[in-house]
Amino acid sequence: MGVTGPPGPVMDRDEVDRALARLGAEHKAVEDSLLALQDHAGRRLLEGAELTGTTRERWAAAERTITLLWTCFDVYTDALREAREVRARRRWPGREELVELTDLLRGESVLVPGGAGEEALLSERFTLEGLVRRMNELYASSLDLVVTADAVWSALPARIDLLAAELGRTRSLAHSVGVRPGEHPAGDELEEITAELGRLRSQVITDPLAFWRPAAGSSAPGGGRPDTGRYDRAALALEDVRREIEAVLAVRQDSEERLLRLRDVLSRADRTLAEARAARGEVLAKIAASEVPAVSGPPTALQERLVAAAEYRRHAQWHRLSPLLDSLEREAEDELLRARESLTAVTAPLAVRAELRGRLDAYRAKVARLGAAEDPLLIERYDAARRMLWSAPCDLRVAEQAVLRYQRAAAEALSGPGDAEGAGKTEDAGNARGAGNARGAGNARDAGNARGAGNAEGAGGRQW
Repeated sequence: MGVTGPPGPVMDRDEVDRALARLGAEHKAVEDSLLALQDHAGRRLLEGAELTGTTRERWAAAERTITLLWTCFDVYTDALREAREVRARRRWPGREELVELTDLLRGESVLVPGGAGEEALLSERFTLEGLVRRMNELYASSLDLVVTADAVWSALPARIDLLAAELGRTRSLAHSVGVRPGEHPAGDELEEITAELGRLRSQVITDPLAFWRPAAGSSAPGGGRPDTGRYDRAALALEDVRREIEAVLAVRQDSEERLLRLRDVLSRADRTLAEARAARGEVLAKIAASEVPAVSGPPTALQERLVAAAEYRRHAQWHRLSPLLDSLEREAEDELLRARESLTAVTAPLAVRAELRGRLDAYRAKVARLGAAEDPLLIERYDAARRMLWSAPCDLRVAEQAVLRYQRAAAEALSGPGDAEGAGKTEDAGNARGAGNARGAGNARDAGNARGAGNAEGAGGRQW
């Protein structure tokens, strides 16, 4: 609806005609707006709904505003009709008619009653243009409430119904895999979401204005958007539950394969620990003055939980099987890793002995290739080192020194008197570092190679 121009002094005939045309156009615009408001879907819903809270209070005030708006329009219609009648008296109105028309069109000649009884004291006088402005204000506030309620009702209930349908499908799927309230957290969450959606829909229907977020700085009717915070939280919660149920379904489909893999991993861990225990006995018997770590027993607790997982699968308790399988898979891999680390730690002395044996034989082969194999000192030192490395129990520290002495003697024999000292120092430093690395990097395969090397040798006292 528009607003008329400013008032002026006594009007001439042309000014009167223009004002009447303008006010007539305003009258038509106001009438069309009021009829549109009367037929607005939001208004009809507000009139027929059982409202609560903020919406009930504001709609009660809006109904009074709309009633006042129609009263103002009726008064405006009467005043405009009267002005038109005065203008129609003469084609060329005299001064008296122009003064009267000026008063009607620009003066505060319009009285809007405030109601009956005490409310009559609230009656107000307006100019026709002032009355149009007043009707614009009343119309804007009424339309804002109607448009706001209609926007909420158009947006939220339909979305809530769609989410409720999805909730129903999710509940059915959850029931099929044993996810029920009181038995699984997801079942309890589904119950909470169901109750929240019921409350939300009821509140949206009865109090839509409580779910409206006005736009900052906007004065247009219906400026803002529906507040979907509670709906969004319920939708996210349902999506989380749906993913959890899909995970349970996936467990039902591949649980047998996962159980077989778990049995295999635990079996390998058990075999590795058995090998570590056997290797520890061998190390204690063959290696002297060596600290050998203890080896833990088989993973019986995990085996018991694996039996429980098989029972869950047998009785189709997928919601219990899903988290149990997840934890078992992590712990079984950890157990296999610990078993391998235990075997590596236990067999480290055997790996060091194998490295020393290999180094000793490599230097002997080098000496023989260069024609110094018959040197008495080399033969003596080789035999001493060999006896230590191929006899039990073997003291690795003493055996390492014997190998280093043989290396120095070989370096002196091969490089001559001038270079013996420098070459010996170089060999000592390099080989000492190699022995240290071998002690830290031993493994079961090295231990097996060491045992094979010991059996292959045929000389030097008791063979190991």
